[in-house]
Amino acid sequence: MPYRPLMFALALAALLLAGCSEGSEQADSPPGTTQQAVRPDSTKGTTEQAPDDTVNEDRKDTAVAPAAQAYVDAVADKDLEALVYAFHFDAQLIDVDRKFTGHDAIRDWARNEVIGGKLTVLKNTPKSNGTTLLVRFAPGGTGGFEANYEFDVRDGRIARLNLQYA
Repeated sequence: MPYRPLMFALALAALLLAGCSEGSEQADSPPGTTQQAVRPDSTKGTTEQAPDDTVNEDRKDTAVAPAAQAYVDAVADKDLEALVYAFHFDAQLIDVDRKFTGHDAIRDWARNEVIGGKLTVLKNTPKSNGTTLLVRFAPGGTGGFEANYEFDVRDGRIARLNLQYA
């Protein structure tokens, strides 16, 4: 019984500390947003969404899913490693009728066919586990073609990317 006031005081202090630390972690984030994880070795600050397969309704049709945005940013920055990092190690990429699986195959494909090109997002259609982007891709930086890029995201990274002419 003599410990009851001490136990109460400790419990109250723990609750207060938990509330303070929870508020300080997201003090710079708007309500309802997820924390972003920064790639530790990136100088570009590539981000990926915390694991969550839901679409934030207030961002629908405006913001591109973070994993897809990491891909778009890597193309714009001509950053091959950031592009590869946007994918899961076992990801599958389908480019019309060609399939590439894993980081090494995706790296070779991107080095030969993507890096150095210009990618413009024309339309974003979010879905529960990713997004579909209508894009204009110009492999040499000019001209180009329109395509649908269907991103399936798992744990904040691209698990599958299906590229098809629009």
